[in-house]
Amino acid sequence: MTHIEKHPLQPFLPAEATILMLGSFPPPHARWSMEFFYPNWINDMWRIVGLLFFDDKHHFELAGEKRFHQEKIAAFCSTNGLALYDAASAVYRQQDNASDKFLEVITPTDLRTLLSAIPRCAHIVTTGQKASEIVSAQFDCPIPAVGEAVTLHFEECTLRFWRMPSTSRAYPLALEKKAAFYRKLFAESGLLR
Repeated sequence: MTHIEKHPLQPFLPAEATILMLGSFPPPHARWSMEFFYPNWINDMWRIVGLLFFDDKHHFELAGEKRFHQEKIAAFCSTNGLALYDAASAVYRQQDNASDKFLEVITPTDLRTLLSAIPRCAHIVTTGQKASEIVSAQFDCPIPAVGEAVTLHFEECTLRFWRMPSTSRAYPLALEKKAAFYRKLFAESGLLR
């Protein structure tokens, strides 16, 4: 019998969010180091954010533990208008990992409903191919090249749709090189001076 997983987290949608970051779907819970987005200890999202905003890739790590500091991350995201969710809200996981290759999307997230909750959002950012495909399908727009953006339209708004490199270590690019792509995004969105 096929086991369908529903998304285990609620969308994180600060009222003043200007950026919506979308992964594909969380890893299996056994791989979580916190109850928040990008929870896998070997995922480098929060190291990249630490490096870019605090010049310290360990900024969001709990010293001496293989865990991220969830409250510190959530506070940073709230303060900086960073909304987080995933492009799939229900999946069938063909293998016990978070690889897009082995995720069958059963229910794509209703991205229009998410955007309605954050009316100041000007940027949609995907961190994986499957998430990018879902955004492209829902808004009938092309998928940008990695590190680039295209324009998409939602209601009366024009947004930038960014395709970033995956922060998973399975994606073969050094952390500093991935950070360079994210630096461009955060600079163009006005978050990083």
